[in-house]
This record gives sequence, structure tokens and C-alpha cells, in this order.
Amino acid sequence: MAERLSRAGVYVALIVAAAIVLFPIYMAFVQALSPPGLYASRGTPLYPVGWDWDVFSRAWDRGNLASAIGRSLVVTGLIVVVQLVTSVLSAYAFAFIDFPFKRLLFAVFLATMLLPIEVTLLGNVVTIRQWGWIDSTAALVLPTAAAAFGTFLLRQAFLGIPGEVREAAVLDGVGDMGFLVRFAIPLARPVIASYTVVTALTAWGAYLWHRAVIVDTAGSATVPIALRTLASSGSDGNIALAGALIVSAPVVLVLIVFQRALVKGLTAGAVK
Repeated sequence: MAERLSRAGVYVALIVAAAIVLFPIYMAFVQALSPPGLYASRGTPLYPVGWDWDVFSRAWDRGNLASAIGRSLVVTGLIVVVQLVTSVLSAYAFAFIDFPFKRLLFAVFLATMLLPIEVTLLGNVVTIRQWGWIDSTAALVLPTAAAAFGTFLLRQAFLGIPGEVREAAVLDGVGDMGFLVRFAIPLARPVIASYTVVTALTAWGAYLWHRAVIVDTAGSATVPIALRTLASSGSDGNIALAGALIVSAPVVLVLIVFQRALVKGLTAGAVK
């Protein structure tokens, strides 16, 4: 009996937590489907009024979301690939290769995680302008090509590989690249998968840097820029909310599909 009550309490707590998390999303749907004037006159209820289903098509057209989503998909894909390559290689070097000032360089590398983007924003924007990269894909991708968090996370995963595996590979004449491809990456696959998801979600929602290097908001806008333009264009508030719901669909899909990989990767090594 006590076990059943305990399990019921856990389920109730989970339901309450889920309701708290999902409530803002539900209210976004309610306000998106309700004409703003009519919704305000009804006292902002917890259910839609007016049921304006065409709001999603208007948001799609006015926000030019097809172009923005396509550009964001390209930029996000490139950032994920580039960051994975640089993070895997640097993490392997810090985990297995001995070189002078290794610990000092790793500490300096991690120290960059403490710097907010505002510290380096101006210098990077000036550099991008001098190189003539404004409104280019290179300006959106290359400044984020290396990530200290990815190096730290994957280094910890590589350090969890048993030393016997590394010694056996060396005795068999396997070089660094061979060990990385044949052993290190497969053994760290859960962590790599979770880092891929985190990187994709971060790149998809990036705003500040994109806003700094995108001037042609009509032809080069990514999803965050398109939403900001839609919200400030004088359109009804429910249109901006509808646009936000549309562009959040890929994020929800990624979280649903890769939920197990994300949880497994972030908790890898927590329990032996």
C-alpha cells in the first residue's frame, strides 16, 4: 500500500511539473488562435475565442518563414558538423596526447566559457565587416566553429574509456586517428549524440550574433531574425505568436526523436 501511494505521489508530481512547463505553450496557442481585440474584450480567458485558424498561414507569408527556416536549417547543420569535428579532435588531443603546457592550455580553453558573448561581440563584428562577410553564411557559421563546452564534454567521455583499450590498440599498432575512429568515437557515441542535439538547439535559436551580422533581414534572415521582424512589423500579436509556434515545431520534433539519446548522453558516467 505504501509503495502504491509513493508511486502515485511521483506520478502526481510529474503531472504537476508537466502542466507547469506546458502551460505557457498552451497559452501561446490560445492567444494565437484568438483575435487580439476580441480576446482582450473577453477578459483574456484560458481558452481560444474566435478560432482564427488562418493566422498560421498569414504568419508564414508575412514573416517569410519558408526562407528563414530553410536558411536556419542550413546554418544549423553546418554549425553542428563543424563543431563536432573541432570538438572531437580537440577533446581527443586533450585526453590522450601529451604536449607542452597541456593543462594550462586546457584551462585557458575552458576559461572562454566564462566570457559572455557581449565581451567579444564588437571585435568579431568589426572583423566580419572588414572581411566583407556581412549577410553571409560564413559569418553565421565560422565564429562558432569551436566550442569549449563540446571539448570539455567529449574529453570527459574519452577519459572514461578504459586504459586497457588504449594500451591494446597501441600494441596492435593503431595510430591516433585509427583509435579515434575505431574506438573512441563509437564508445563515446551517447555523449556525442546528446552534444549534437544541444548544439543544434542552440544554433537554431541564436539571435544576438545573427542580428549583429545580418543586415538584409529580408533575404538573409534566419528564424530568430524573421520572428523579431514579424513581431515589430505592426502585425497583430497573435500573428507573431503563430510564427513562433511554427518555427518551434522542428525543435519539438528533435526533442521527441532524440530524447533518449539526450538523456543517456548527459547522464553517461554519472552511474557506474
